[in-house]
This record gives sequence, structure tokens and C-alpha cells, in this order.
Amino acid sequence: MSALLRGVLTARSALRGPAIAQRASIYTKPPKEAIGTVETAIGMFAFSLAILGPSGWILSHMEDYKKRD
Repeated sequence: MSALLRGVLTARSALRGPAIAQRASIYTKPPKEAIGTVETAIGMFAFSLAILGPSGWILSHMEDYKKRD
């Protein structure tokens, strides 16, 4: 079975043509503007709120979800 599967996958890859080579975009220059402390704090707060906010909402309303009406 594995030989059959291997043959099918080889045939499909041959039909697609050559694979596209992916290159990473690496920038070696320093940033144009430095990010300040305030911007860093605002970004960290926003990410924390986006990740922890929904789970906190669900946990704080757990008793409401347990009720069956």
C-alpha cells in the first residue's frame, strides 16, 4: 500500500512542475525609528488583553453558562 501511495504522490508532484524556491526576507539595516517604552507598553497591554480577555470573560461567567433554562 505504501508503494502505491508513494507512486501516486510522485506522479502528482511531477505534474505540478518545478517547486518554487522560497527565500527569506532578511533586513540587515537598523530600524528607521526606535520604538519607545510607551509604545512597547501599549503593545504588550493590547496583546495581553486580546489573549486573556476572552478567557477571563468565560471564567467570570461560568455560573451563567452552567444554568439550563
